[in-house]
Amino acid sequence: MTVVITIIHVVVCFALVMIVLLQAGKGAEMGAAFGGASQTIFGSSGAMGFLSKLTAIAAVVFMVTSLLLAFSSTRRAATVTKGRPAQTAPAETEKVPVQPQVPAQPQVPAQPQAPAPAPEPKK
Repeated sequence: MTVVITIIHVVVCFALVMIVLLQAGKGAEMGAAFGGASQTIFGSSGAMGFLSKLTAIAAVVFMVTSLLLAFSSTRRAATVTKGRPAQTAPAETEKVPVQPQVPAQPQVPAQPQAPAPAPEPKK
């Protein structure tokens, strides 16, 4: 279903771009006033009525497909997180080499050492 919506979305995107590019700009009437060719391919009323309706329809279809794709992607992400099986055993930890244990020796208080004799001054 998502593939069909994506294909429709892409086709509507290209159609919307082409429809907008087909529309005449606001300055197009000036060219016809000074002897330029007028566009009568869409009838005597011009292309504005037809193309503006077609643009509105394509925009609505584009928005609907965008919303459907967004909804389906969030729903699929929620399904993936809910469908994950619970862990039955703890994850295996990294195996760190075991440090050899040195047997503890009883601590004997250190005997204070006598201060070293001061050196004799040289003569």
